[in-house]
Amino acid sequence: MLLVGPNCPRMLICSFCCSSGVQGDSLTILQAPEYVSFQKGDWPISGEKIPDMVALTMGFSVQEDLSWPGLRAGPLFQRPRANVLVVVRGVDSLALPQSVASYPLENPVPFTLDSVAETVHTLFAEDTPVVLQLAPSEERLYMLGKANAVFEDLPVTLQQIRARLSQDGSVLASLPLNSLSRNAEADLLFLSEVQVLHDITALLQRHRHLAKDHSPDLYSLELSGLEELGRRYGQDSSQYQDATAILANVLQKFGEDLFGLYGDSAVVEVVTVKNFEVPLTRKSRSILESKQISNPGSPYNLAYKYNFEYAVIFNIVLWLMIILALAVIVISYNLWNMDPGYDSIIYRMTNQKIRLD
Repeated sequence: MLLVGPNCPRMLICSFCCSSGVQGDSLTILQAPEYVSFQKGDWPISGEKIPDMVALTMGFSVQEDLSWPGLRAGPLFQRPRANVLVVVRGVDSLALPQSVASYPLENPVPFTLDSVAETVHTLFAEDTPVVLQLAPSEERLYMLGKANAVFEDLPVTLQQIRARLSQDGSVLASLPLNSLSRNAEADLLFLSEVQVLHDITALLQRHRHLAKDHSPDLYSLELSGLEELGRRYGQDSSQYQDATAILANVLQKFGEDLFGLYGDSAVVEVVTVKNFEVPLTRKSRSILESKQISNPGSPYNLAYKYNFEYAVIFNIVLWLMIILALAVIVISYNLWNMDPGYDSIIYRMTNQKIRLD
């Protein structure tokens, strides 16, 4: 499974325009199996509710009900094998060729999929699912489970990715760069993110067995190359427009490839956002780190206030204590009122011996 960094907005967030007519910050369902039912409509969803939506598509419980009509309840025993969330920052619109549905994104605050990753890790710890969190622009990578073996060769630092761009199989040989330059920093950042998407697909095709196990995988990617191009050249520039068209086509193919690798049993979402409403601060994480923190969502590293198994554990402990307490009371009462001459075989035999003597 793939997972996003604990203190980073793990899902792709970006502002774009689809064929459904949604303008501005949006959530687009790029791919989804038939049994995960997304209803077409202009129902807005808050950015902070994206993790709950992802959890529900994977069949997990959430602490608060999601009162959002865009997602309908699906079969209890039929759930997707993977969920892929891509966050694209700094773009006003993405003309994705095909999508299942698109919804306006309101209150675009930074969010993470840490709660979903924690659930996957807890429920499927023995199956070592793939969890991948990646933000190439910040050289931030978080992997868990089988992802450590599958993506150990994935270039993650900007230096590694740029070196990868000059090797065989680079996307530079197949992309229509047009006004983009191979030497400019902002252009290379964008092309590096495209290269990472290509390499993730290539590595998964090499390890197809991961898509056939019983544990769900989680992927979270954050792309900010368009944001840098907008700052450098402006959103009306030819570089920005060319990059926007390239990214839309790349994301469409990326979603189709992953959807096919998982046997048409994966959900691929794209979140586009122009700007986050709250400044985002992140805790740095070392490359290839696999340590799990107790509560990634808490800045003070506090324990979770509530666990999904709390009610079960509480009832087991409560009734076990009540049964043991009643057993001790009954045994103590009977011992206290026991007649040694009649209720104890030791005293009974001693009394008979005394009488014979």
